Amino acid sequence: MLDKVRKSWSTLRRKIAHQEERLRADRRSAPAKGQRRPHNLFEAAADYVAACAEDDQERIDEAEGWVEPSALVFGVNELARRALIVLARERDESPRVVARNLLGLPAA
Repeated sequence: MLDKVRKSWSTLRRKIAHQEERLRADRRSAPAKGQRRPHNLFEAAADYVAACAEDDQERIDEAEGWVEPSALVFGVNELARRALIVLARERDESPRVVARNLLGLPAA
């Protein structure tokens, strides 16, 4: 069991190091003045989710191309988490109750 944890931790550390190196490289190759800057994962996630809600396939495809798929997944998860917290506070309910309600699941 401990070997699995070590292996998972090692893999995660390698992935994080790879992502950090890519971010550093992206910063070094920042666009010159007057050029558009690249989209970040939160912009991609926001546009992707909004496009999905509006069933706009062209915008979905565009947002998918802005960042790596794993970054987009992280951004969408973060957006969902933040939205769930806001809704739970507005409704004065727990995030779990709100999430299950949004998905049409029975109360746990």
